[in-house]
Amino acid sequence: MNEDLKSCNMEKSNLTRSVHKGRSQNSEPKIVEWTEKPWNPITGCVKVSTGCANCYAEKTADWLQRINNPRYKNGFRLTLHEDLLDEPLKWRKPRRIFIGSMSDIFQRAIPEDFVLRAFETMNQSPQHTFIVLTKRADRMEELSAKINWTDNIWLGVTVEEAAYKDRIDCLRNTPAVRKFVCAEPLIGDLGQVNLTGIDWLVIGGESGPNSRPMDEEWVVSLRDQCRLQNVMFTFKQWGGVKRKENGSLLQGEYHHDLPAVMRD
Repeated sequence: MNEDLKSCNMEKSNLTRSVHKGRSQNSEPKIVEWTEKPWNPITGCVKVSTGCANCYAEKTADWLQRINNPRYKNGFRLTLHEDLLDEPLKWRKPRRIFIGSMSDIFQRAIPEDFVLRAFETMNQSPQHTFIVLTKRADRMEELSAKINWTDNIWLGVTVEEAAYKDRIDCLRNTPAVRKFVCAEPLIGDLGQVNLTGIDWLVIGGESGPNSRPMDEEWVVSLRDQCRLQNVMFTFKQWGGVKRKENGSLLQGEYHHDLPAVMRD
């Protein structure tokens, strides 16, 4: 889940703070999911960095191929679904929509025209909030001047360890109205991070049988940097094999901040 909203002076009316103190892990407040609906006019992807190692989408696509889902006849190979490009236009009720839960819209193999048409659909659907998340920050920056960044689009980059902090610079260089950084799965210390122009930082540990550990120090450092730089901070989970049991309690507090438009 970052915005260049007039040089980091964000409109606080757009944010909802929810730091819960002193609860036991057993009474953990439910964190609202950012998204309500996936939109996948593109499926399939290629691993591009260390955060991709245990890709949930690849496993899901393999399973869907095995049960003969026609959208996944190619498994996790890149596939464009032309007929789904205008799908959100048919959804009347406002929704939080995650585009590319099974892919990355800024892969270089995706034709520029196809990418731009997807954003045109977002522009034509002001009732919805769209979450766009990418690891291909270089192409995102290259195409950003050709995109109409309506304020219902949240643009984010994944930064799983310090080697990829340059993605934040690429994000900052775009004219997107709302910007966020997703440090999930956080598998390394990011160190000092410049969050100028960024609205929101989301952190989460990797989950599943092959999950890599996340140190508390990394999370605390980012939380404190968000406070100093006036950036909204969300801590989703510790992750691990027992994700639900591990919860999201951080030094006696829950940090479940979300933009107001992403709350029920």
